[in-house]
Amino acid sequence: MNYLIAFLIAFSIVYILIPQLKKFALKIDFVDKPTSRKLHKEPVPHLAGIGIFLGFMVTYLVFFGGINNKSIALLVGSLMILSIGIIDDWFKTKKKEFPALPKLIVQVGAAIVAYQSGVIFYGFTNPITHEYVLLPAILQFLLSVTWIFGVTTVINFIDGLDGLAGGISAISAVTLFIVALAKGQLNSAMMAIILTGVLIGYLRYNKQPAQIYMGDAGATFIGYILGVIALDGAFKQATVLSLLIPILALGVPILDNLFVVIKRFLEGKSVFQADRSQVHYRLLSAGLNQRQVVTFLCLVNFCMGLISIIILLLKV
Repeated sequence: MNYLIAFLIAFSIVYILIPQLKKFALKIDFVDKPTSRKLHKEPVPHLAGIGIFLGFMVTYLVFFGGINNKSIALLVGSLMILSIGIIDDWFKTKKKEFPALPKLIVQVGAAIVAYQSGVIFYGFTNPITHEYVLLPAILQFLLSVTWIFGVTTVINFIDGLDGLAGGISAISAVTLFIVALAKGQLNSAMMAIILTGVLIGYLRYNKQPAQIYMGDAGATFIGYILGVIALDGAFKQATVLSLLIPILALGVPILDNLFVVIKRFLEGKSVFQADRSQVHYRLLSAGLNQRQVVTFLCLVNFCMGLISIIILLLKV
């Protein structure tokens, strides 16, 4: 019952806030203007990221008993991600590019904040001896920060079509919720269901044709939270094979962005340079329309989520 109530509260906050944020964005001209790389033909309001942030954090603080060390760390890290994202989005509304380095520094800093709060990949269980392998502290730090930063980035990169990032993230959040419940990780399960409620509320306004965008602020925030949920849940006490569970849960954005980063690196481009090499653009070029691409990629991510749950059930 608590999970259902948390879901409904998170959904309701976003559902109510986004129309107000849309009006405010139009009033101050905080809109995403069409460019040669973008598919929409008319300006679309930004700022849904603020509603997503508030929907998650308010519900999270209510169900986790308010302020404590972990909630403070999550709030601080999330505000760092949200703030730099809003600045980046503001630059885009002026058809300018915000430098990649400040974003990189802030996002890595937010990942370190989460690590310092105890969101850590400590090690894994050896599937042969069933002994727990505790990694050296430096490896714990590097792997934990890299994972959170990586998921923050890949969700942002996949946010290229109406409903795509929101839909894939919602499927990933539901998968992580089921995994956390099965492993008895109630805190991670609660965070995942809150995020699911937030995303379903947002998708009401982001399905094609989108009424509002979450921008870099919302996409990076969602990625940050998904990274924290997976690291604080699915990765805990994992065996070597079950380490695939959170990776598969976020399979489409992770695999696509590995391809994009390698492609840009081989071409001598910056990995942060925007282009049309992501899978959704390639599928559009192959002749699919926007709704077909979003449906196809969400189905692929759903299938990967099912595989991750099967691995969990097999207890390998």
